[in-house]
Amino acid sequence: MNAAAPGSQALWSRGLLAVLVAQFLSAMADNALLFGALALLRREVYPAWTAPLLQEFFVGAYILLAPFVGPFADSSPKGRVMLLGNGIKLLGSLGMCFGLNPFLMYGLVGVGAAAYSPAKYGILSELTVAENLVKANGLMEASTIAAILIGAIAGGTLADWNIAGTLAIVTVCYGAAAAVNLSIPRLQAERRLERFSIPVIVRRFGGSLLGLLRMPDARFSILGTSLFWGAGSTLRFLLVAWVPVALGNASNRMPAYLNAMVAVGIVVGAGLAARFITLAKAARALPAGILLGLVVCFLAQVTSLTTAFVVMAIVGVCGGFFVVPLNALLQDQGHRSVGAGNAIAIQNLSENTLMLVMVGLYTLTSRAGLAVDTTATGFGLCLTASIGGLWVWRRRRSGAATATAGAHQP
Repeated sequence: MNAAAPGSQALWSRGLLAVLVAQFLSAMADNALLFGALALLRREVYPAWTAPLLQEFFVGAYILLAPFVGPFADSSPKGRVMLLGNGIKLLGSLGMCFGLNPFLMYGLVGVGAAAYSPAKYGILSELTVAENLVKANGLMEASTIAAILIGAIAGGTLADWNIAGTLAIVTVCYGAAAAVNLSIPRLQAERRLERFSIPVIVRRFGGSLLGLLRMPDARFSILGTSLFWGAGSTLRFLLVAWVPVALGNASNRMPAYLNAMVAVGIVVGAGLAARFITLAKAARALPAGILLGLVVCFLAQVTSLTTAFVVMAIVGVCGGFFVVPLNALLQDQGHRSVGAGNAIAIQNLSENTLMLVMVGLYTLTSRAGLAVDTTATGFGLCLTASIGGLWVWRRRRSGAATATAGAHQP
């Protein structure tokens, strides 16, 4: 890989284009693999309530590796870290192709994703300046969501056709993503790791975690994005159970198509956020998060396929508008303090812990036999209340800061 100067003033560069293409291929494979793995569980006659356990194995890897992947991403050229992450994902997908335990292999894919995530987001602050970070995040989210759109549709459709073929195509996509990673310019490591010591790394991670949480903007961003991704993971499995009951369609394709509509909406929402939201005004995204929860409540009452598609698109628009500014805010705060890779690893720990809890609670309600529409309504109300509480806290903190500043003026 060629050397490149970090922090280019231009938004578009060869390095950013390579990152976006690699992210597209990797995320497309991630989403196709989920529907292939769900179809595999059905073919192997696993109990229906075990499907969300796939996500538990996946996010468990994020949580266990959180202290290590951030320092690793910051102490190495991030393009190479992305290459390693996609290589590990490829091994997990290949293992599933050869009939190894699907939960363990999906967990291995989670290991690759855990290593990949701090690098893919952290490299943005090295490829562009702070003024372009919201736009760069908008491009990253657009690339990711386009991949979700295509990957979900392809995964659901191919799984109805041939499960083995689906898994093979996913493996090829991971290989292609790894190949594109080779064209990312080799940037200087952000923070050199003096020596590898598990106790030292864990202690430093704890210090970085506490330091970041003491920063109001970083804490606000971490809480907001964690609520979003925890809700998104739960909603994905909720749809798999809800579609046959509410819409009378038991195929692999329909939940995938509805997830794809969310992806379309997120692209729109990310574009609107890049256009209207700046780092200084990131809190303006919170009303969209509140609306997101209310729309999920409405979804529980839907029985029309057309209405379901419209509602899922609105869910996506709200989600994209909500999460993109918060991601950019955290990257900027992290780059100025504990390192962008460390900040993303901390964010991943928070997000995936909440995913583990929320998907776990959904698994318990599913195993207990609670009606899926009741679960969806309760889920939407809890999401609305949580983001509403975050908004109230943010407004009170901003008001207190303004009053303090006014009191100190002569």
